Amino acid sequence: MSAATGSGTATTGMHRRFVLARRPDGLPQVDDFRLESVPLPTLPAGGLLVRNRFVSVDPGTRGRLGDRETYAQPLALGEVIQAATVGTVEASEHPKFKAGDWVAAAFGWQEWAASDGRGIRVVPDNGLSPSTAIGVLGIPGLTAYFGMLDIGAPQPGETVLVTSAAGAVGSAAGQIAMIRGARVVGVAGGPAKCAWLTGTLGFAGAIDHRAVSDMTAAVAAACPEGVDVLFDNVGNAMIDSVLPLMKRGGRIVVCGQMADYNRPAEQAPGLRNTRAFIGQRLTMRGLVAFDHVRQYPQAWADLTGWIRAGRLKYREDVVEGFEHLPQAFIGLFTGDNFGRRLVHLR
Repeated sequence: MSAATGSGTATTGMHRRFVLARRPDGLPQVDDFRLESVPLPTLPAGGLLVRNRFVSVDPGTRGRLGDRETYAQPLALGEVIQAATVGTVEASEHPKFKAGDWVAAAFGWQEWAASDGRGIRVVPDNGLSPSTAIGVLGIPGLTAYFGMLDIGAPQPGETVLVTSAAGAVGSAAGQIAMIRGARVVGVAGGPAKCAWLTGTLGFAGAIDHRAVSDMTAAVAAACPEGVDVLFDNVGNAMIDSVLPLMKRGGRIVVCGQMADYNRPAEQAPGLRNTRAFIGQRLTMRGLVAFDHVRQYPQAWADLTGWIRAGRLKYREDVVEGFEHLPQAFIGLFTGDNFGRRLVHLR
């Protein structure tokens, strides 16, 4: 297999990609994705050719597998599954990129990609693994940063509750709240994840949602003075269970809906405890990190500084082998991952 060496020069050999074979009904299945072998792309004039090394699997991708538009258009049948990627430039005629550069992009579930250079950035040599460019320094970290600071806005001494707290977004969001002086409690699945939250990250408490039957009671015990900020990655049932415990002026950050992604919209649970919005003067707001593109440089600087200072820790859950992408993605919805899940292309 050889890479292109000149404009329009055909590469030799084949590469693999996963495309959407059918729209999932409930929890995605392996057969919803089709593995294809196609010719390697050619180097476009003035562009570059990239070999992907890490590919992300993200819960939010589930929304694009259906036929309803969310904040992004649904994928068409036969289209490459979209995802963040990190790879190496194998050939380039672009002035901003040279062979050997590590680059972050959104080339999706495929081994190689050709590009005119738009939407790609060089991964800085900051002493961290290039994979962090699509993890703690990628959309997960940026989502945690803007969601917690712009919407949650935790103050010193306030209580912050983070759900799916052992995931890439939740763990970063909780630590950012701690950096701001808040007391943080996390909700996660299983004793190992809860122990990591309190032992390694320093959360004030952790709730194992698999071990409790009454989430409201569990949160009340862990947050006896109430909750100032709820950073939710789970969905409506979780939000509804915490609403009665929100303090006056509380803020709810709607970041993700892990528990609801695989349900038809008409079957998703609603909110019942809405009186709390009036009595406690609550605000609830969703976010998409792409709305803050102009602020990315400051966010990257802050996140990198916190990592280097040991104030922001992260965990990557790396699955080996391109062929395992569908299983790695499906595992997100059954709690198999522990940290930012990525697939390493051997």
